[in-house]
Amino acid sequence: MQLADHTLVHMCIPAKATSLRLMRAVVSRAAELAGADPELTERLVLAVNEAGMNVIQHAYGDHQAHGDLEIEIQQDGDDLIFIILDQAPPISPDCIQSRALEDVRPGGLGVHFIHEIMDQVEYSHLPNGAGNRLEMRKRIT
Repeated sequence: MQLADHTLVHMCIPAKATSLRLMRAVVSRAAELAGADPELTERLVLAVNEAGMNVIQHAYGDHQAHGDLEIEIQQDGDDLIFIILDQAPPISPDCIQSRALEDVRPGGLGVHFIHEIMDQVEYSHLPNGAGNRLEMRKRIT
C-alpha cells in the first residue's frame, strides 16, 4: 500500500482485543494533533475501536486465529480518514447492519455507533479476495 502525503499514522497490529488499547491511544493522539476537540476525539476513538472489535469478532471470527489489522489515519483538509484493512475472508457489505435500537440487549451496537459518529463509512473488498477494507471519514472542524 502506498502511503498518501497526508498520512498521519500507518500501523499493523495483531487482530486481538488486547491490541485495541494501542489502537485507541494512537487514534486519540492523532485526532488531538489534527485539531479535534476532546469530545470529538472520544467519539472517534469509540467508532474506530468498535470497527476494530467488529473485525476481530466477525471478520476473523473462527476463520483465522492470528490475523492482523492494518490501520491508517489520514488528514484531508478538515477531515480525518480512518482506514482499517484485514486479511479475513471477504464479508458482504450487505451483512454489515446495526440491530434495531429497540432490541435491548448487550452488544451489537458497534455499527450503529460507527455510522452515528462518522460522516461517511464505506466497506469494500481488497483485490483477489485478500481481505476487507473499511474507510471512515469525519470532519473535525
